[in-house]
Amino acid sequence: MIKLFAKSLVLLSVSSTLLLISSCGNNKNDDKKVKEDSLKNVNVKPLPGTPIKYDSSKRYIFLTWDDSPQPPGTTNCLKIFNEEGVKSTFFAVGFNQVGPHKKRIIDSIRNSYPNVLLANHSFSHGFNDKYNKFYSTPDSAYNDFMRNERDLQIGVKIIRLPGNNTWASNGNIHGQKATNEVVKRLDANGYKIIGWDVEWMQQPKAKAPKQSADEMIRTINQKFDDGMTNEANMIVILSHDRLFEKQQYADSLRKFIQVLKQDPRNVFETIDHYPTVQNK
Repeated sequence: MIKLFAKSLVLLSVSSTLLLISSCGNNKNDDKKVKEDSLKNVNVKPLPGTPIKYDSSKRYIFLTWDDSPQPPGTTNCLKIFNEEGVKSTFFAVGFNQVGPHKKRIIDSIRNSYPNVLLANHSFSHGFNDKYNKFYSTPDSAYNDFMRNERDLQIGVKIIRLPGNNTWASNGNIHGQKATNEVVKRLDANGYKIIGWDVEWMQQPKAKAPKQSADEMIRTINQKFDDGMTNEANMIVILSHDRLFEKQQYADSLRKFIQVLKQDPRNVFETIDHYPTVQNK
């Protein structure tokens, strides 16, 4: 009887040990799986164009800056957008990317998604601002955009026409160049053309913004209140990197963003999340 009891204890001990080993092994596997899943979640980075869901109670603001890179204006803007935690889009021009410093700026913009998006503003800026010639030669103009896309490695099919406020998406074209052949060709090949609702303009013959931060804020709020934007609850703001080279104007840009951020309705987004771009 004693031997039988001792044998039972041994068997129970062995079973407990095996159960413990088995349990420990499972915990290790579980821990490993959790760790791997966590790493996957950390490493997942959304691709440009990944759709978002809109909140009807929000007002979406798209900061779009043209003619990049134009340092130090570009770097000033990037620094402010980053420090203030707002998203933005830079429409770049290929022939402005001269030298290693400007190339690094473009690389930084391209690699900073989802906070910053790189988009296409043509290689030559409309054959060096000769817009009539540019838009009257559709083949050359179309190839100019394609060259810019290749040279700057732009990963989205989003374009802003130089010197022109036109919108195009899926055959719906309106604006200054709605009947132009290059616009029709870009649209037919899946490109989204983005215009603007409000422009932070340049002072004549000066690298400086024309409107103050307060004036721009009033204009934006009025546009939202009146429903006078291309898409409801969405506003596209156009400006240029070069306007914010000097510290006083960079400070004005920062104030502009800080005031807009105080309104809980305002959400800053990159232009790949604009409705006419998302709705493919």
